[in-house]
This record gives sequence, structure tokens and C-alpha cells, in this order.
Amino acid sequence: MATDPTVSDLRRTADISDGEITAAVDAVLANLATEAYPLAKGWTLDLVAAIAAHKASQDALLTDRDAYRRNMVRTAILLAHPVKG
Repeated sequence: MATDPTVSDLRRTADISDGEITAAVDAVLANLATEAYPLAKGWTLDLVAAIAAHKASQDALLTDRDAYRRNMVRTAILLAHPVKG
């Protein structure tokens, strides 16, 4: 595994499940200020930083298209680098 894995890398190795990723998406959509979000096996993701690093998700959050918002936030989370702690 990569030294600085993405959420996608951790999903591929089954360290993080699809359900946990969906829960993180729900957390972003419920509260845009969520920072330290606990994932599985001691991994934590800064959701604010994940969205800030992905311009398309920022733009999507300004629309009223729920499926588009959800998909772009999910993409931002999959590309983000959680920390082990």
C-alpha cells in the first residue's frame, strides 16, 4: 500500500468500506464544517480539507442537484488522504 494512501486505496484493500464512505458523504452534506471524521481502523479524514482540495465538489455544493452534489463529494472523499491515529 502507498505510504500516504487515499480513501480509495484503503477501500481497495478493504480497510474502509463503501458504507463508511457513504456515511462520510452524509456527514459532509449534513454539516459542511465537519473536520476530523473517524473512518475505520483508526483512520481519520478532515472532510473540510477534502472538499477544499476538490474544486468540482465545492461547485457541486452550490447547486440544487442532490445526486450531483453527492457524487462530487464522494469523489473528493475518495481522493483525500486520511491520517492514521
